[in-house]
Amino acid sequence: MNAAASNIIDGKDFAAGLREKVGAAVPAFTESAGRAPGLAVVLVGDDPASQIYVGSKVKMTRAAGMESFEHRLPADTQQEALEALVKQLNSDDAVDGILVQLPLPSHLDQQAVIDLIDPDKDVDGLTPTSTGRLALGIEGLVPCTPLGCMMLLKDRLGDLSGKDAIVLGRSILVGKPMAQLLLAENCTVTVAHSRTRDLKERVCEADIVVAAVGRAEMVKGDWLKQGAVVIDVGINRLEPAEGEKKGRLVGDVDYAAATPHVSAITPVPGGVGPMTIACLLRNTLVAAHRRAGLADPEGL
Repeated sequence: MNAAASNIIDGKDFAAGLREKVGAAVPAFTESAGRAPGLAVVLVGDDPASQIYVGSKVKMTRAAGMESFEHRLPADTQQEALEALVKQLNSDDAVDGILVQLPLPSHLDQQAVIDLIDPDKDVDGLTPTSTGRLALGIEGLVPCTPLGCMMLLKDRLGDLSGKDAIVLGRSILVGKPMAQLLLAENCTVTVAHSRTRDLKERVCEADIVVAAVGRAEMVKGDWLKQGAVVIDVGINRLEPAEGEKKGRLVGDVDYAAATPHVSAITPVPGGVGPMTIACLLRNTLVAAHRRAGLADPEGL
């Protein structure tokens, strides 16, 4: 393996291994609980990207031996109807995880819907209770993408204690929970955002860089400390070049320029993306164990 290849973090391969571990653990739960773990996915509207994503979730849930409960609602679904469905899923003992695909159509109150989800079934880790548990270091369900990032970091680096880390982005989906997870691993954490001064200089100081800002190739190679580990959460489509039907996908980090500087980096695509669904399955299995009064599955 050449030097350029050896520092690539293969999220696709890691995610396949995690899905395999989840699938291997499902039969023992099913035998103990008398049922398979169940994940309910709610999709409102016909956004093409969301449809593809939900289809992948359903397919992989079933491949892992879990029950998949799919609820596809029209785009004009009203708040009361969506909230009634969430309440129904909260009370359904066959459902261990509830995922409402975001974003919702603009006429719906997204936060009000999230707030209704039973925290013990909140496999996306977005309810106020889940957020509070993470901040306080109390056992709970962690958002899937940051959890996947942390798995990749620990697999590559082992002990993260004492590392200087910077998180670019402060969203509730990635930035804020990622910072909490890094703090829990005894990193010294900086959260940077659109108003951060001297951003390049701050990134240059970090042993770990997690980029989640949604700006194509914003982080340049000379921003990075020699030997840093980079987790690129961004996924951006460039304008198509001449002769292309659609532009290529890139991350928030200039991958080609960054690779010579870093000790490890996730590619886009094939890095963080596959980890999100794998961690969703992991969270569903963990939620099922906890709801059944069983110990968490080992190795997950």
